[in-house]
Amino acid sequence: MKRWWFKHQKGNAAEPTLAAAPEGFILPLSSESLLGADHRKKLLERIWQYTALSEPQFNQLYLDPIRRYASYVQQLPASESHHHAYPGGMLDHGLELVACSLKLRQSYLLPSGAAPEDQAAQADAWSAAIAYGALLHDIGKIAVDLQVEYQNGEVWHPWHGPLTQPYRFRYIVGRDYKLHGAATGLLYTQVLTSRQLDWLSSYPILWDHLLFLLTNHYEHAGTIGEIVLQADRVSTAQNIGANPTKALLAPKHSLQRHLLMGLRHLVKNELKLNQPGAAGWLTEDHLWLVSKTATDKLRAYLLTQAVDGIPCSNIALFDELQSYGLVDATSEGKAIWSATVAGDDWQHRFTFLRLQPSLIWADEPRPDCFEGTVEPMVDGPLSTSETNKPAPNQPPTAPQAKQIGAVLQNQEYDYLDDLMDMLQDPSECDSGSASEQVQPATAPPQEDAGLAFIEWLREGIHNHRLLINDSKAKVHSMDGTFFLVTPGIFQRYAAEHPEHAGRDDKIEPWRRIQREFEKLDVHLKRPDGQNIWSCSVRGPRRSSSLNGYILRDANLLGMPPPPNNRFLSLRFPTP
Repeated sequence: MKRWWFKHQKGNAAEPTLAAAPEGFILPLSSESLLGADHRKKLLERIWQYTALSEPQFNQLYLDPIRRYASYVQQLPASESHHHAYPGGMLDHGLELVACSLKLRQSYLLPSGAAPEDQAAQADAWSAAIAYGALLHDIGKIAVDLQVEYQNGEVWHPWHGPLTQPYRFRYIVGRDYKLHGAATGLLYTQVLTSRQLDWLSSYPILWDHLLFLLTNHYEHAGTIGEIVLQADRVSTAQNIGANPTKALLAPKHSLQRHLLMGLRHLVKNELKLNQPGAAGWLTEDHLWLVSKTATDKLRAYLLTQAVDGIPCSNIALFDELQSYGLVDATSEGKAIWSATVAGDDWQHRFTFLRLQPSLIWADEPRPDCFEGTVEPMVDGPLSTSETNKPAPNQPPTAPQAKQIGAVLQNQEYDYLDDLMDMLQDPSECDSGSASEQVQPATAPPQEDAGLAFIEWLREGIHNHRLLINDSKAKVHSMDGTFFLVTPGIFQRYAAEHPEHAGRDDKIEPWRRIQREFEKLDVHLKRPDGQNIWSCSVRGPRRSSSLNGYILRDANLLGMPPPPNNRFLSLRFPTP
């Protein structure tokens, strides 16, 4: 990767030596230096892979805007004390959002409802618009949340152009936490060129949605807005050490997603917080919910939403919440905490579920923290004050400023491993919850197994549990129809639905499912009468091959196929 996006100019034997920044100030860096950190190079490489563009095209459409973005955000954090709250956090968050949103984009046909040929013609434009919206999602913060000043006391504003002198920053006291979304409009023309904007504006639907996103009107931003918000939740949760990724990326009908949405609804709309008689207390680091009250209300709410599979007992529901990482475990690995809540002149002991606040509010403003203490029986008291932090309106102290220059080298990015794994391997994101995969014990007639497979395939594609055209997908689009990879697609179905596999131990379950599928005669046969086709796979790094079935009717799965996978091409004969 380094060979094409992080090159030295000819004749330069080494990086120029940078003068030391004045004490208490940060030295502005070139975009090449900022993007040269190893974890950022990995993110850039992943972004390039998702775009599937040539090097010149990628440079023009993606790398150049990312470089301009880096030159503006420099080493500014993404938040004061929430996610990516460290020097360079804004840049990391922007890159993560672009990578994650492009990954999610692969499961969508855009513009929705358009003819396949129109979707194919607009594919690159929609991908770029999603990436731009993700990159610029939080850029308004550097205009309205922070005060940045040079050594001579001059205040820097991003509309002045990139930072050119040593700088320091502080967060503005009493700022409006919703203002940064509207402030994006001040800056997106600094990152995107007129040529790029001309290109995107030629697609009316795309252009409308992108403008709504850039002005913080996500309710009108359509699928672009949904993808960016989902990517933002993933990046935020991974960075702060929470574990809602599986719930956030789960199919909309899955139990784990319903549990998460139910918790958010209860906390924001029904449960009282931080007062005597309340059902929950919010401290700086945790949200404590009275276990029985919260669980009873959660179950009742989900039942009103016609959600199936809700455990009848609280103990079973505790286990479900813990298994999905929605509640924190005690040192003994249990879901229930015992703690004492104390105010000025009162205290009570409760059993609690403990949650990460980011799970409920993500990047939204939170209620004020409880002014008392919550004291777990095992772990000791948790203070709700941040006495070790500098006042929010003060610039970094001299020792802090000295540390800032080393942060990019010493910062731990362990959470990025999980994020990169999630982006690389879709199996954890589309496999569904365990409760969804439990099937009736009674096996249906074998003649229905083929139809059941088709129905499973149709449903999986519609709810994005089965990805299309992903590097490890078992379904691809080719020649205006669907290509089903064998044996992978049948092996996955057989693993999820053992009741359809039959009882003949001499035949592998997936082979029996494959035979029943062939009996339906919905696939296209080769000129020599054989069933299975072979295709070549040519990627930016390597070539390989896949074997599979081609559906005769492109509408068999209830939806038009996405644009043809440009990396696949048929070859004949198959081995």
